Amino acid sequence: MIIIDNVAVATVDAADTYHPSGHVVVGDDGRIAAVGAGPAPEGPGRRVDGAGCLVTPGLVNTHHHLYQWATRGLALDETLFGWLTTLYPIWGRLDAEIVGAAAGAGLGVLALSGCTLSMDHHYVFPRDGGDVLEAEIEAARRIGLRFHPTRGSMDLSRKDGGLPPDNVVETTDEALAATERAIDRWHDPSPGAMLQIAVAPCSPFSVTTRLMTEAAALARRKGVRLHTHLAETDDEEDFCRKRFGCTPVEYAESVGWLGDDVWLAHGVHLDDPAIERLGATGTGVAHCPSSNARLGAGVARVRDLLDHAVPVGLGVDGAASQEVSHLGAELRQALYTARSRGGPTAMSARQALRLGTMGGARCLGRQDDLGSLEIGKLADLVVWRLDGLAHDGIDDRLAALVFGPPAPVELSLVGGRPVVERGELVHADAETLQREAAVAHRRILA
Repeated sequence: MIIIDNVAVATVDAADTYHPSGHVVVGDDGRIAAVGAGPAPEGPGRRVDGAGCLVTPGLVNTHHHLYQWATRGLALDETLFGWLTTLYPIWGRLDAEIVGAAAGAGLGVLALSGCTLSMDHHYVFPRDGGDVLEAEIEAARRIGLRFHPTRGSMDLSRKDGGLPPDNVVETTDEALAATERAIDRWHDPSPGAMLQIAVAPCSPFSVTTRLMTEAAALARRKGVRLHTHLAETDDEEDFCRKRFGCTPVEYAESVGWLGDDVWLAHGVHLDDPAIERLGATGTGVAHCPSSNARLGAGVARVRDLLDHAVPVGLGVDGAASQEVSHLGAELRQALYTARSRGGPTAMSARQALRLGTMGGARCLGRQDDLGSLEIGKLADLVVWRLDGLAHDGIDDRLAALVFGPPAPVELSLVGGRPVVERGELVHADAETLQREAAVAHRRILA
């Protein structure tokens, strides 16, 4: 049992309950046994003094490409299509060793930034690269994070009118068969699962209509979720209108890709009818504000999405399109992005935290067990230290977390097990992760 006492508590429950001074008790079963105002009840267990801290649900990362950690700092001034054209040939050199090292570094940074659950969208499978999906799954186990890797795919190469070169695509049948094998081998449907798989063809400009349609049918037959990029840039809008004669969301609906088992990455270029359809169908959106800004893709209409009951979570996106990969910092970036479009009332600190926690849990289908601090839920939580020089004077600790600079993680638990303590990884060594990632970076660029 772990008893966190004398701490500010942001529960992110349905009422957004906030206790300026309260407690959280984690049971031996890895679930929350008590949460409330005032001192914790007496009892055995490890006691954590939360003075100067805020405890929140763990942050949920709803969109990432971990392999990209090995190719950061390239194509810095390109749009998405130019950036992809530059990097696709380099990614064709990926193998399991490079992906494992990149995933270890990326997940380590995510853990240190308050993430307790991350997905990953991996869609590059070179034929001689080994089992790259297994490599990133082992990296997540090494760090201790809850993990939702998606088995991505591309089958529309440049010679057929797509964007990726021939050497990084699969045939449609290869992609579907490999996706089904990944689900059968790795997916755990249980409520406390540490590992779940989703189906994730890459994007309209790298995937055939057949693969999109049959991947959706496969996912629903297997009872897993669906993920893809959609409506990220004007270039994608133009591609869909020229190739399919419709907008990206209209295309997604035509191939069975709207529904409450789907979440879409980015959703930047959405008109009013598109937002209404996402809300009506319960289709989620992974909002990646820093990546969208880095690539100049545009400003997502997050306030409008929320007003139409669209589930919205946060994502850091790939480390080659957003070199920081700090999920905690995305809370502030999301708030600033919303306000840059809709003014100071477009998003509050509490709403930003909800995006990063319960919003993400809804996108990944884990809202019944994650995303808020409530009795019976899994004890995925973060204790943020907010009494240092950088946050001193911001009396509202939730405001300090969101408006202030990235806060250090005093304690992070996943299922009641420590993953970060006093700003250090518990199960992995950061210097070792860095060395391994540096080797991977040199190898892929050699």
